Amino acid sequence: MNLHAFWHAIAFFTRIPVPWLRPSEEAWKKSVAWYPAVGLVMGLILWGVHQAGLWLFSPLLAAVWTLIVWVYITGGLHLDGWMDLADGLGSSRTKEKMLEIMKDSRVGAMGVLAALLLLLLKTAALSEWTEPAWGMMLVFVPAIARTHVLLAIRYWPYLSADQGIGKGISEGLSGVHIVIAYAVLAGACWWLGGLQAAGAVLLSLLFAIWFARSVARKLGGLNGDCYGAVIESSEAAMLIALLISIG
Repeated sequence: MNLHAFWHAIAFFTRIPVPWLRPSEEAWKKSVAWYPAVGLVMGLILWGVHQAGLWLFSPLLAAVWTLIVWVYITGGLHLDGWMDLADGLGSSRTKEKMLEIMKDSRVGAMGVLAALLLLLLKTAALSEWTEPAWGMMLVFVPAIARTHVLLAIRYWPYLSADQGIGKGISEGLSGVHIVIAYAVLAGACWWLGGLQAAGAVLLSLLFAIWFARSVARKLGGLNGDCYGAVIESSEAAMLIALLISIG
């Protein structure tokens, strides 16, 4: 791995400006291994925003404020994939027709509903994050979700007919990258929150595996929209799993 690949991952996943970035196909493919690190950068920003929100506002308003920043940082990239997937799967058509619907730039009713429900779920979960001892756990939620998507990229086939941005990125990823990411993040969660926090990581992992497997069975594989949906749903699952653990 190299730092140039990390900046590619930052530029792709966030709105953080990287004016010194030099386009490189090789660095782009290697950037996939840096996705969890980008999640940590995002998590640190969101943790600071959420803590400031709790100091200035009520827990509910702090949650809404944090989620606004959350969506802004990503540019809605993953949320767009979540909506496209909802439109496709919600159509209950043939595989070919679902993929055609997903490629349509217009958002349908199912996509809008899916986005609203997901954002409501995240807001409700964040509004419960008032315990200072667990506040730092928010740092790891985006990173863990982006580690889960590495599994989806590495172990489920990419839709061969799809020429989207997700094509080819698995070439820069190995099982070693995934193991290291999980070891570091799970260890950090264990250190901060003990067995409960580590258990939340496992619950969200099981959900992500189920989600990716279910989508791949219906579509015959995964693509960039599916990867975005894995990230969005994994973030929500991790938030809920942590709340269950805290309770």
